[in-house]
Amino acid sequence: MPGHLHLDYFFVFVFLLVGFAFAVVPIVVAYLISPRSTGLKKLVSYESGMMPIGQAWIQFGVAYYLFALIFLAFDVDVLYLFPVLLAFGDFPWRDLIEIAIFVVILSLAIVYAWVKGVFEW
Repeated sequence: MPGHLHLDYFFVFVFLLVGFAFAVVPIVVAYLISPRSTGLKKLVSYESGMMPIGQAWIQFGVAYYLFALIFLAFDVDVLYLFPVLLAFGDFPWRDLIEIAIFVVILSLAIVYAWVKGVFEW
């Protein structure tokens, strides 16, 4: 079976080549067909198709970012809960206790953020 082993390596090599092509070809094509412009307009910030007003270096409250990160974390956790609830198994009490522990841990994260003042504007 020595010939069979070389065939397996060939398929791995082809797979790696195709993966590399999928990663590199879009970058090369975008570089080749993208417009190249120079001048002052290239240095201006693009913001929703409108000319920017004022300076770009203004201070934002960190609470906005923390609020967004907490929202994202809970959004992902809720997405996790749906398949878990649909896959209730042969041990419904154990599953219910595990989900309750998960929700309590999430609630502790909300309480922690509340104590730290993340929800105060």
